[in-house]
Amino acid sequence: MAVSLSADTKDALARDLPAAPHCREALLTGLALYGRPARGASDGPYFVTHRNAVARLFLSLVRAAGGGEHYHIEKIAGTRLLRAPLYRIPVPPALHEAAGKPAHRCDRIMELRAAFLSCGSLSAGAQGYHLEFVLQGEALAVRLAWMLRSAASPAKTMLRKGRQVLYYKDFEAIVELLTVIGAHGAVLRLEDVRALKETKNRIHRLVNTEAANLERTAAAAAAQRETIEYIASAYGLHHLSPALREIAQLRLQYPDESLTELGRRCNPPIAKPTVNSRLSALSRLAARLRGESMRTARKQ
Repeated sequence: MAVSLSADTKDALARDLPAAPHCREALLTGLALYGRPARGASDGPYFVTHRNAVARLFLSLVRAAGGGEHYHIEKIAGTRLLRAPLYRIPVPPALHEAAGKPAHRCDRIMELRAAFLSCGSLSAGAQGYHLEFVLQGEALAVRLAWMLRSAASPAKTMLRKGRQVLYYKDFEAIVELLTVIGAHGAVLRLEDVRALKETKNRIHRLVNTEAANLERTAAAAAAQRETIEYIASAYGLHHLSPALREIAQLRLQYPDESLTELGRRCNPPIAKPTVNSRLSALSRLAARLRGESMRTARKQ
């Protein structure tokens, strides 16, 4: 679930090419900036990605900018630890150096989209929601943190295995950022995931509440039967008034039923408070009988 959500989001964004030339330029610059973790021995840095759709996007942008006709996508087989293949493309010399921060909001949004496509990931599983960017250096992390603050909510930061990580765990902040960069399909999927989780949580709460109620009902019924059995042995049910005798016999006959159900079996039917009142009278009688029994025992 987590992997497919991230991959599907990137594939959808890679197919959404901005219309304005300056936005396409900002997207290309951002991909080259955030997507080059390794450098070649002699032919400059590479743009590297696990998604073929993102590699095709980068190549099409390079060729549209001119001078990239001889570039092609190189597929590198996955390793034993990371089986997914890598796709890499040389970065044109004009994009070797990082450009200044974009002045226009739409260009900053394109750089954020490029950062997600290059070094971002998205997941929504049992552990919650998580969107993160794993960056190669502190300078790049500072730049991206500024970009995020300018267009969405500030990201949290941490250091993981020597790499700078910017991340979100709050659902609303993640949805805000995905909406900003145009990942509307991912937003809809996250809303579906949240709705399903909330439904499951409500069901669990209802089940737990019902289970607790059943436990309390069973415990109360057991105590009532014990009280009635004591009265039967120490006093005799035939000495009870008709109303108390009726409810006592019903409780012994139907040990698992609720007070409401017992009330419906009375002739005529009575309400739950009346059933509770009669059972309380039986409890008071049992308490008096136990007290008298103890006084008699002490005298003997």
